[in-house]
Amino acid sequence: MEIFLAKTQGFCAGVASAIDIVELALKTYGTPLYVYHDIVHNTSVVEDMKARGVIFVEDLKDVPHGSRIIFSAHGIPPDLINEARERHLKYVDATCPLVTKVHKEAIKFSDQKVDTLLIGHVGHQELIGTSGYVHPDLLHIIENEKDVEALNIDPQKTVAYITQTTLSVDETKDIIERLKLKFPKLVGPLRSDICYATQNRQDAVKELAGFCDIIIICGSPHSSNSNRLRETGEQMGVVSYIVDTAAQLDCAVLQGKQRVGLSSGASVPRYLVDEIIDKIKAFAPDSIVHEFSNPEKNIVFPVLQFKE
Repeated sequence: MEIFLAKTQGFCAGVASAIDIVELALKTYGTPLYVYHDIVHNTSVVEDMKARGVIFVEDLKDVPHGSRIIFSAHGIPPDLINEARERHLKYVDATCPLVTKVHKEAIKFSDQKVDTLLIGHVGHQELIGTSGYVHPDLLHIIENEKDVEALNIDPQKTVAYITQTTLSVDETKDIIERLKLKFPKLVGPLRSDICYATQNRQDAVKELAGFCDIIIICGSPHSSNSNRLRETGEQMGVVSYIVDTAAQLDCAVLQGKQRVGLSSGASVPRYLVDEIIDKIKAFAPDSIVHEFSNPEKNIVFPVLQFKE
């Protein structure tokens, strides 16, 4: 058996930056330390932080007045910043810079009083955060092409679109093409809102699908970008599975397979991938592992400063 690792492995720059912020806060201030929502969508990362005293909350009312809190990489609506200030919380916003870029686009379109179509998954933390930067009267959530057809907006109006950063590249492209047909004056961001890490990982899975018999994605079930990777493999015609950890991998699915593609989401620590490799090699001791140069190895986002 041969194991082929996707070119992109380990944390993306946005995830690495957010985790570094939590680590620095723990080292500098100790506990109690609060984090709003999961800092990143990976079960192992969050459980490790909980074990070291980090307290995760979904409501700022659960954070004692004047405490220290970090906002997750997915971004938050502006009203939460205001609430944090009212409660005199010492906060750090660990929003990924690429998500912040989308927030700025949302503000720009609202300032121009343009109906804004936000393409993304309802309920996802990033979508909730971005929605807060669009004027409520101008906001329209689009999850699929059916939602495009249901839009009740004058086709002759200027309409703008922005997207969640972790979507399927191909699916988003189809939705945007349909929007262009419906709204001739459609405008969008100068560059795609789909982040480089999402694009790179989906491209890497497509590459694996070209010669692998099966694809295993390491990622948590609530991770949008990890789920899109599994879907990408399936859409390329290769049976694909997503597992949070090596313990979840049933090696029976590898029976009769010769080439295994292994990829991981942008919030997955490399050691989890290595544990899956070890499990596969225990199942097939003569397995050969093929690894390639990571195109993201030199991409780093600076750690933000703390706000008192």
